[in-house]
Amino acid sequence: MREQLGWYALGHGTPEERAAVRAHLDGCAACRAELAGLTPLTARLAGVDPDRLDEQPAPPAGLGDAVLARIAAEAPLRRRRGTSRRALAAAAVVGIAAAGFGAGWLARPVPDPLPLEPVAVQVAVTDIEARADVVPHTWGVEVRLVGEGFTAGEVYRVVVTDEDGTPVPAGQFLGVGPAELRCNLNSSVLREDATGFRVVDAEGTVVASSQL
Repeated sequence: MREQLGWYALGHGTPEERAAVRAHLDGCAACRAELAGLTPLTARLAGVDPDRLDEQPAPPAGLGDAVLARIAAEAPLRRRRGTSRRALAAAAVVGIAAAGFGAGWLARPVPDPLPLEPVAVQVAVTDIEARADVVPHTWGVEVRLVGEGFTAGEVYRVVVTDEDGTPVPAGQFLGVGPAELRCNLNSSVLREDATGFRVVDAEGTVVASSQL
């Protein structure tokens, strides 16, 4: 249910889906606390562009030119008594700060790329096409599903099976018809214990599956 808190906080979902989330919140203090943390961020979440999440931010535009212009502007003051030392000190501080910013920017830690594991997906419905990657985490396994042909507006749920064959919920998503669908689904089953996952439609029919 945690995967649904984001769209719930943004006011999305059908009345039935929102009622299901509210019913869960009534008995889950952890999800209530997480929702309380998400609610102040709804304005920012609504403006997130998912296609730009992997982009690295760039240094402020024109930083180098601004520093050089400031130093050039302060240079004539060197000929003045009293103020010349202060002008040179100010220019030096600006230059050192800019250099420190640049060095810190270049030396900033860049996280390692996630270890994506492509997996084959078998579909049981001719109109559906799907592929997936799985990502191991310390808390479980993440399934990154990409597909087309899932019936628009229909709720699909995903379960990950462990080594005992027990299905463990990994979240839900809404079909978007012929458009490309991308969703990240999370389960508490560790990667080494996960043997596969299934995508089940609203009637309980398995429409896609994968053996891990």
